[in-house]
Amino acid sequence: MIFVQLCLYLLAMCAPLNGELEIVITNTKDNQGVVQILLFKDKEGFPDSPEKAFKSLSVPVENNQAQITVSDLPDGTYAISTFHDPDADGKMRKGLFGIPKDRYGFSNNASGTMGPPSFEDAAFEITQGKKNQINIKLK
Repeated sequence: MIFVQLCLYLLAMCAPLNGELEIVITNTKDNQGVVQILLFKDKEGFPDSPEKAFKSLSVPVENNQAQITVSDLPDGTYAISTFHDPDADGKMRKGLFGIPKDRYGFSNNASGTMGPPSFEDAAFEITQGKKNQINIKLK
C-alpha cells in the first residue's frame, strides 16, 4: 500500500504543471458578433498570424465585453492580440493604409508606434499557483 502511494506521489511530482488564464476583453463597440483572440507563446507570427498562434479563440460578446478562461497552459511567456469581430467572419476590417476599422487590443494594453506593439511589450507570464488574469481594453 505504501509503495502504491509513493508511486502515485512521484508520478504527480513528475507531471507537468499547467495553469489557467482568465481573459477579459472590454470596450467593444456593441454586442454584435464575437471577439477573436490569438494567444501566442513566442514572437513568431505575433500579432496577426492565426496559424502560428498557440491558441485561437472566438468568444461571444455580452454587455460590451467578452470573457473566457483558458485551461491547461504550460508555464511560460505569452502575448495576446484581439479584436472585436462584429460580423463574426474571422477577419479584421481595415481601411486606407491598413488602419483597422474594428476595435482591437493587446495584452498589457500595449500599443506600438505606427503599427502593432512588439511581442515583448505585450508579453506576460503564466505561472502555476498564481492567479493569471489579463484585462484588455479595446481601442
